[in-house]
Amino acid sequence: MRIRELADDDWPQVWDIVREVVRAEETFVYDPAMAEDQARLIWIESPPGRTVVAVDSDRVVGTAKMGPNRPGPGKHVATASFMVASGSRGRGVGRALCTDALRWAAGQGFAGMQFNAVVETNQAAVDLYRRLGFDVIGTVPRAFQHPVLGRVGLHVMYHEFGRR
Repeated sequence: MRIRELADDDWPQVWDIVREVVRAEETFVYDPAMAEDQARLIWIESPPGRTVVAVDSDRVVGTAKMGPNRPGPGKHVATASFMVASGSRGRGVGRALCTDALRWAAGQGFAGMQFNAVVETNQAAVDLYRRLGFDVIGTVPRAFQHPVLGRVGLHVMYHEFGRR
């Protein structure tokens, strides 16, 4: 598996992943009825951000987007989002994507990386982010409507670069 910049012809496979993840309504706050053109606008970052894919052979197995978390006085903190195809979960794709995003952000001079809305019941993601140096700095209670568990919290997680 390798991680590389998104190419135009990757989009159909990325859309398959985005559609699957968003329609499951378990981990992302995106509208499950979102159309492909809306997804493309949301997922493909413009500079200074970037969008990447994790590729196994010729198949896209995951994708990530990253960039500044906020403009202006908040532009020194990065953010990122990750999606992995259901058949590729548990194989290190998410770890590879997150590690790539952290390296990129540190290399771009960001002071840290913040995740604004990690669903607290997404234990695999929460555990991975903690192992990679993130802390839960707060939880918004009952801010996410999970299709099975009802209202659950959204964590805000942060990794400050150069402090670990």
